[in-house]
Amino acid sequence: MLKNKVKERIQQNESVFGIFCSIPNPLAVEMIGHAGYDFVIIDTEHASINPETVEHMIRAAEIVGLTPFVRVSENRDGAILRALDAGAKGVVVPHIHTAEDAKRAVQASRYYPYGKRSLNGGRSAAFGKESLTNYIEQANQDIMVILMIEDIEGIENLDEILSVPGVNLVLEGAADLSQSYGIPWQTRSERVIEGVEAIYQKTKQYSVPFCAIPRSVEDVQKWLTKQAAALVMGDDRGIFFRSLTDLLASKGEKEEVAHGKSNKGD
Repeated sequence: MLKNKVKERIQQNESVFGIFCSIPNPLAVEMIGHAGYDFVIIDTEHASINPETVEHMIRAAEIVGLTPFVRVSENRDGAILRALDAGAKGVVVPHIHTAEDAKRAVQASRYYPYGKRSLNGGRSAAFGKESLTNYIEQANQDIMVILMIEDIEGIENLDEILSVPGVNLVLEGAADLSQSYGIPWQTRSERVIEGVEAIYQKTKQYSVPFCAIPRSVEDVQKWLTKQAAALVMGDDRGIFFRSLTDLLASKGEKEEVAHGKSNKGD
């Protein structure tokens, strides 16, 4: 079983960087790894990725030295089990509202005595190449349970949620939080920023690592200054789309200049 390098680095108080991967192709994961990121979150909540493809994407991450996580579609034993048995080093569980939600995610992700993850000797355990009882012990130490707090109820219950043993990282969800506040997609609004800050401050209080999703260069510097454990630098689809549109826009401007035309002051 490969070591979870991201967990080790967070424990050493280092910041790590990742990307959501929604393009259902191992090639996208390879590119993220070769670009130098530390982890990838394969998104099965908002993207149509079948379990076999998820497994191939995890293999691609392993090849290029990325730590693979899977954002599951829901906080259910089956969804979490399939992601971990495919080889994910952790699960990102969306819409955590209460301590019971947090306990359910931890229980599904850990083996006895910390949870009730179903026993299996498949690829995550190297098909039984080594002792399966040793694998259980290593998996309980290595696997990360990453909870998403992305609505008002989750923020209100943070004291209870963060008191649940076995939570390794908290990821803010400003987008759905904005909807919870009744201002969809206004992620830069003062209210949403205050909500995310409240999540961060609570994680500090309970010594639970925090993961931010920066939305500007200034945000990156802010969260690094605050010593956020992890930063998710966006989603591969959005990054790809913005690069495509920026490239097309710059090409058009160059062509206008080449023909003696300009839309600047003309």
